[in-house]
Amino acid sequence: MNSDRDTLVLIKGAGDLASGVAFRLHRCGFPVIMTELPQPLMVRRKVSFGEAVYEGEIVVEGVIARLAADIAEARMALTAGVIPVLVDPEAACRETLTPPVLVDAIVAKSNTGTRISDAPLVIALGPGFTAGIDCHAVIETQRGHWLGRVIHQGAAQADSGEPGEIGGQRTSRILRAPVGGIMEAQVTIGERVTTGQPIATVAGLAVTAGCEGLLRGLIRSGLPVTAGLKIGDIDPRAVPAHCYTISDKALSVGGGVLEAILSVLSR
Repeated sequence: MNSDRDTLVLIKGAGDLASGVAFRLHRCGFPVIMTELPQPLMVRRKVSFGEAVYEGEIVVEGVIARLAADIAEARMALTAGVIPVLVDPEAACRETLTPPVLVDAIVAKSNTGTRISDAPLVIALGPGFTAGIDCHAVIETQRGHWLGRVIHQGAAQADSGEPGEIGGQRTSRILRAPVGGIMEAQVTIGERVTTGQPIATVAGLAVTAGCEGLLRGLIRSGLPVTAGLKIGDIDPRAVPAHCYTISDKALSVGGGVLEAILSVLSR
């Protein structure tokens, strides 16, 4: 790895944390390619480059991401200064691209198949990975003192099972599917909501707001969800800009990935 402009970074996943990583790397001059599922279930859709899978193209804070049909299109997008998104659940494109850096940003709380041999530098976000065994570095994703830290030996903090506190709210700010079925939205992202207000339905059952604030994120209407899945996010701080800009958490995690890469390049 000679320089940032020569160092292709392949990111598995294109949700909000992955997009915070991609945003920081792109702004620093790294070529970035992202992979996603055919039907990604992103909550913070307005700040997730994976939304390009549905829309064809999305702009987040001035950075453009575009759906690419294949590797050739992805390479063309890179030359245009655009972040390409490939529908490639297994990140099979890795075999052809041979990226110097691979980042597992799926944030599944477990390792879904990433190996330390997948690239010269493999970085993983959050719990489910052990640096030195299935990746070279792990980035802490749990809110608090250690958020964004680079771990070169060992694992991130275990999943607490509870969402982080925002504006004095924890579990009440999260919307979850009561049953499995098709989710239908009744409110759009950015709207103000009140406690008890119906936000969406899943298989005809109402999902109501647990606190007041702005609807910061909601899974795309019409998609199938499973019982208990996080489908929405209310921001009790009620600042409209927060709905359309990358979170402090995502930027912190992105900074950790940037540090991990630059520490290798500097050698």
